[in-house]
Amino acid sequence: MVAEVQTAQNVWPMLAPVVFVPHAESEYQRLVAVLDDLIDVVGENENHPLASLMEVIGVLIEKYEDEHVPELTEI
Repeated sequence: MVAEVQTAQNVWPMLAPVVFVPHAESEYQRLVAVLDDLIDVVGENENHPLASLMEVIGVLIEKYEDEHVPELTEI
C-alpha cells in the first residue's frame, strides 16, 4: 500500500485541479464543467479508463448539491 500512496503523492499535483471537494459555488461549477467534458469523452462506456473518474466527480457534485442546493417542493 505504501507504493500506491507514493504514486498518488507523485501524481496528485496533476489531479488536484480536477478531483477536489467543492466548497463554493465556483468550485461546484468547475466540477460540473469537468463532468460535462468527461461525459463527452466517456459517454456510456463503462469500460472506458475514465469511467471511474466520471463516477467520482459525479459523487462529489451530488454531495455538494445535497448540502447546498435546496430541494424543490411539490405543490
